[in-house]
Amino acid sequence: MSGGPPPSSSSSGGVGEGGELYHERQRLELCAVHALNNLLQRPCFTREAADDICKRLAPDARFNPHRSLLGTGNYDVNVIMAALQSLELAAVWWDKRRPLERLELGQIVGFILNVPSPAALGFVALPWWHRKHWLAVRELRGTYYNLDSKLRAPVAIGGEAELRAFLQDFLSQGLCEVFLVVPRAVEEAGTWLSPE
Repeated sequence: MSGGPPPSSSSSGGVGEGGELYHERQRLELCAVHALNNLLQRPCFTREAADDICKRLAPDARFNPHRSLLGTGNYDVNVIMAALQSLELAAVWWDKRRPLERLELGQIVGFILNVPSPAALGFVALPWWHRKHWLAVRELRGTYYNLDSKLRAPVAIGGEAELRAFLQDFLSQGLCEVFLVVPRAVEEAGTWLSPE
């Protein structure tokens, strides 16, 4: 399921001795793979691993509904969920009607967001064609980071209050979905959410 580093991904290394953050940059439509690896802070999944998951999810499909028809990626949430499950992690959909203050941040590994992304053909914007993009957010050494593969490098968000404001900003855009990445035991116990 997992493999070595993606062959063409660029990164700034792992969370290593130098303290740099692992960050894959956008390639093709592989934002789901990059979001997973950036969240996990290591090159855990490849395009081939994601394609294998797609085949397992729809073994008899002539056109696989979990990825792009062109074979360039554009994986859906089912691929992300299956990839995380292989590591004893779970993706929990965040109900945006709940206040973000109810998040038990100490129980959460990180976040994967699905956000609107402008589409273009070369340098020409296509305003009527809306795409979606996966990005990762997680805490490292006391600071939350936006690990979006479209960024040149990770961007510091700040502490817990800044993270909640960052998430609220995306959620207020309407077409955004937030998934909490938690250990499977935390998902089963529901301890990612504080009691009302």
